[in-house]
Amino acid sequence: MKRKIIIEIISSLLILLFLYASVSKWLDFKLFIGEMNNQPFPNWMTPFLVWSIPFIEVIIALGLIFERTRVPALYASFVLMSAFTVYTVAILFHAFRYIPCSCGGVIRSLTWPQHLFFNLFFVGISLWGIILKKREPVEAIQT
Repeated sequence: MKRKIIIEIISSLLILLFLYASVSKWLDFKLFIGEMNNQPFPNWMTPFLVWSIPFIEVIIALGLIFERTRVPALYASFVLMSAFTVYTVAILFHAFRYIPCSCGGVIRSLTWPQHLFFNLFFVGISLWGIILKKREPVEAIQT
């Protein structure tokens, strides 16, 4: 029972993160597009990125809601947050000439070291959720 509660808390935190991030990007979509154009990626990628990132965040959040899709969604959370973390580490190591933040909402106000710890927290709980789900008894997964 304790494992199930922890998995629910992890899933809820990730759902809140991804829904908040995607909605805040869509609410200030022009700013998000401008920030994505200032990323160290070619500008031709911007149309793909501005639509795919928030969409992927919503899909992951929806996947975390349902028991049948929770494990793939936890893996997707782990991969997406790991990618954001690698990007943050590259910024902290001055891999780029400029360091714009295209995060949504209040997350935008974090410093880059704070971003790193924030991202690592969500990478960690995603991994913890995966481990807990793998250790779940088979009959618990089927219900």
